[in-house]
Amino acid sequence: MKENAMARSLAIGIAGLGKIARDQHLPAIAAHDGFHLAATADPAGGIDGVEHHDSLDALLAARPDVAAVALCVPPQLRYGLARTALLAGRHVLLEKPPGVTVAEVLALDRLAAERNLSLFATWHSRHALGVAPAKAWCAANRPRRVRVDWREDVRWSHPGQQWIWQPGGFGAFDFAINALSILTEILPAPLRVTRSALDFPANRETPIAARLELAGELPGEAGLQVEAVIDWRSEGDPVWDILVEGAGGRLALTAGGAELAIDGAAQRLQGPGEYADIYDRFAALVAAGERDVDPAPQILTADAFLLGRIRRVGPFED
Repeated sequence: MKENAMARSLAIGIAGLGKIARDQHLPAIAAHDGFHLAATADPAGGIDGVEHHDSLDALLAARPDVAAVALCVPPQLRYGLARTALLAGRHVLLEKPPGVTVAEVLALDRLAAERNLSLFATWHSRHALGVAPAKAWCAANRPRRVRVDWREDVRWSHPGQQWIWQPGGFGAFDFAINALSILTEILPAPLRVTRSALDFPANRETPIAARLELAGELPGEAGLQVEAVIDWRSEGDPVWDILVEGAGGRLALTAGGAELAIDGAAQRLQGPGEYADIYDRFAALVAAGERDVDPAPQILTADAFLLGRIRRVGPFED
């Protein structure tokens, strides 16, 4: 029975076996009827019971039956590997952020379109259980003010990961882009960054904290104002909260989108969970021959850097 199910499912490979792959992608693929994990690629080694290669090139050469790959490598490596996979005729799922620059993401989207392949630039927080009902509420309640409080301890979430502090590593925006991905999904108006202040540790090349102001316009409405506080130095439990004030009341989307309250009343939420939903979406894209690439969260991130008033703060040591 298991062999028959595998024959009907799509062979997928994973490149990059770090924390996000092990914590989220491997379990999601194992539980999904539409995929089976055929091989992995990572120079640091593989996992028991799964064919492994030291590089994506080697995996693609050895396994022409692998129809899709999920790229869970640091963003600095993502463009080159995604391009290699697309040129080899494979569908591609990109962990967030989908690339180091917006231009990289748009180039990959063009290549996927030329090759008639599916490309899915995932934003996992958009798949949190509270996001879809929050979007529906915002569409009906004309949001006017939004407050984002996004804080965690980088030593807990990214222990020893030096790439985040290097150019292209995003720094605190590696986790804050989750908030931007939710905002650009639930709010009924496009956003733009109007002010940005970035805290750079004296010994690092990416920010550890930021304060942002964003704005948007709804037709016939007063301006929509968003304030965001982002901090990767916060001790204790992480805080991933978005509070929305609209003409029809107040909405609180908390725990990274996993919890939702409207006018103080907790809402009952149901669904498969973030990464189960991501792989459902990827399977649907491949079956339909479609792509899903939204650069909006990354555009806001890039604009935050462009407008950023930089403040040098004390050194950070992991």
